[in-house]
Amino acid sequence: MTSYFENVQIPTCMWFEGSEKRNALMSMLAGTLFFVGWWFIIDAHAKYPAEMVTAYHVCGIFGTISLFMVNSVSNAQIRGDDYNGGRLGVRGARSWLFVGFVIGFAAVIAACWILFADFVARNAQHYWPGIGLFLQNIFIFLGSLTYKFGRTEDQKIEDGNKFCENASDNVIYVRNRCFNWS
Repeated sequence: MTSYFENVQIPTCMWFEGSEKRNALMSMLAGTLFFVGWWFIIDAHAKYPAEMVTAYHVCGIFGTISLFMVNSVSNAQIRGDDYNGGRLGVRGARSWLFVGFVIGFAAVIAACWILFADFVARNAQHYWPGIGLFLQNIFIFLGSLTYKFGRTEDQKIEDGNKFCENASDNVIYVRNRCFNWS
């Protein structure tokens, strides 16, 4: 029976073949997760404005700051491949990434704390504001992780002209292709 299934070939969907479209797909998925997260809290605030304390929005703001902090550092800077100088170098990039993750986890933990302390433990009339706040921070954090680790970075090219045959000064190497601009 297993040999029968080994001979069955299922065609793959062109949209999900990853190499060229992976960055675009992961960027769209991360943006969608971020949008859905904020949409949850907007819905909770619109539906139950009396139960939504303004201070609850701080969790989402810090989650968004975490998203920007985590994704402002490239993987090459973390590995030490893309060192361009500066005062802090690789340690500074790694510290920045660590602080970004700490802020993201803190936002999720704070949202969970608010959900259970202010809504579940007090037997609130409506749980949706707390659930919406928690889901907002989970989705922002998942969007941040998707955008950071779902995409691939282009390899650094030292000298693009060495890949072009008969390269001259008028040849530009862009995305695995040689272009003559003369």
